[in-house]
Amino acid sequence: MPMYRYKGRTGRGEAVNGRLEAESADAVAQQLFNTGITPIDIEQSEEKQAGEGIRHQLLRPKPKTDDLILFTRQMYSLTKAGVPLIRGLRGLIESTRNEILAEALEEVVELLESGRDLSGALARHADIFGPLYVNIVRVGENAGNLEESFLRLSQYLQLDRDTRRKVKSALMYPTMVVAAIMIAIGIVTIWVIPAFSNMFATFDAELPLPTRGILAVSGFAQQWWYVIVGGIIGGLIWFRWWSRTDTGSRYWGKWKLKIPAIGDIVLRATLARFARTFAMCFRSGVPLVQALTLVSRALDNNWLGDRVANMRNGVERGESLHRTARAAGIFTPLVLQMIQVGEETGSVDDMLEEAADFYEREVEYDIENLSTIIEPILIVFVGILVLLLALGIFLPMWDLATVAF
Repeated sequence: MPMYRYKGRTGRGEAVNGRLEAESADAVAQQLFNTGITPIDIEQSEEKQAGEGIRHQLLRPKPKTDDLILFTRQMYSLTKAGVPLIRGLRGLIESTRNEILAEALEEVVELLESGRDLSGALARHADIFGPLYVNIVRVGENAGNLEESFLRLSQYLQLDRDTRRKVKSALMYPTMVVAAIMIAIGIVTIWVIPAFSNMFATFDAELPLPTRGILAVSGFAQQWWYVIVGGIIGGLIWFRWWSRTDTGSRYWGKWKLKIPAIGDIVLRATLARFARTFAMCFRSGVPLVQALTLVSRALDNNWLGDRVANMRNGVERGESLHRTARAAGIFTPLVLQMIQVGEETGSVDDMLEEAADFYEREVEYDIENLSTIIEPILIVFVGILVLLLALGIFLPMWDLATVAF
């Protein structure tokens, strides 16, 4: 994605500037608004050359979630112990192993020394901390309980990381099995079947239809293998690019929820993330409309995120949260019940935490039993392939044996 330079002002009228990586200038403006900055000027930066981009990716990797979790835990310990922010941050800079995060913290210290607040300084690096992180810190600053904000953020980030890893592990097994099957099919098509083709050429008889089909596919693969390989690689590159565009990410976000066995796990993991993120925002005192905006951008599914963001319209019209959630059409009855009971009892955050725990336990259970769900499907698929190959290869041999006897 391209890099943009921006200039803007905080809610206190202070001038800020920095750089953000986003798909468009509108996306940059939206990120700035979400962090409490009013953009004045946004322009695309052309400083990032190809060599520099590779160097940043390989030699200077961006901070990972683990780096952010460690930093947040350390900030919780420092603020709870009453260590001054500037002194504590200087100590963290010396112990931070990620260079980009260390440079960002150095700039945060400079901004704090110039009189700016911590949330405003972190907002200058929204590509690292994100709108959700910045807003929770801002709420903690205004309420005078910054250590509690860092505690909730560290817990949220750790749970979110664990959920992501579980979903990735769920997708890893079927992906590896399908890849192994495709490689095996390629080897059989290009090297094994041609050996039988030479033998079939000596037959003075018409080959069965399955055999002719297999030989035709094998001959095409032998002659145009580089086109097939290039098409597969090109298709994967195109899909990776397309899935990162605004339109592609929304379509892919919707389609992947319909994948048999996998889609339901992804949906429940996303709903768990919605429930936990929204509960944290609600409990931290973030305004409801702003919380919906932040949650919609934290879901990692633009199709679901759009529907959560659209809930703001109903809330702004004065409708209840339960009614707008039902109208969104993406939540299960469990989440809707939790929201309704939470509104009636005044404990929406507690109810959503319970819903998040329930979904995370279900996701963990389904992941552990995913192999038992997918194995029958893969066995049927492999069985069909073996049957086709057996018919194509052995039918002519059986015919030859019949003629011989």
